[in-house]
Amino acid sequence: MEKVQGEMEIERWERSEDMSDAEKKVIQETWSRVYANCEDVGVSILIRFFVNFPSAKQYFSQFKHMEDPLEMERSLQLRKHARRVMGAINTVVENLNDSEKVSSVLALVGKAHALKHKVEPVYFKILTGVMLEVIAEEYANDFTPEVQRAWTKMRSLIYTNVTAAYKEEPPGEVVTAAAK
Repeated sequence: MEKVQGEMEIERWERSEDMSDAEKKVIQETWSRVYANCEDVGVSILIRFFVNFPSAKQYFSQFKHMEDPLEMERSLQLRKHARRVMGAINTVVENLNDSEKVSSVLALVGKAHALKHKVEPVYFKILTGVMLEVIAEEYANDFTPEVQRAWTKMRSLIYTNVTAAYKEEPPGEVVTAAAK
């Protein structure tokens, strides 16, 4: 049975809390170490995501039939997507002091996934959780309780901004005769 992380959690982390300047600095400092290994960390995140939540692979025609983590690790398409994910997060981290830029970047991600790719929003909750797990494990010495709190706010920021696109009415919605 596929585990679904956090489904029964109280959804307090989903409400985006403002980050202090100190928390933004902590995120930027830890991220600089993570981003130095951008592709490898991104691949680790996606592999764990797909191994633990195989239903997420349905949105990826290039690697949805892959079962073996080693095959996933060698997949050029998976590596490309990992770089894309990590690049988007990097843009957010670099612009934490510009809330409009952060919202704009994450809104674009959300709209693409909601409208074009038709990804269910729960997968962003799961993916951001997996991201924190992998970073906490691979950078255990850096992941103090203070860093964990800051990254939990970052997770919330990503999730709430990306999934906001799902709450908007899709553009070009056809108005039926009954609605006129």
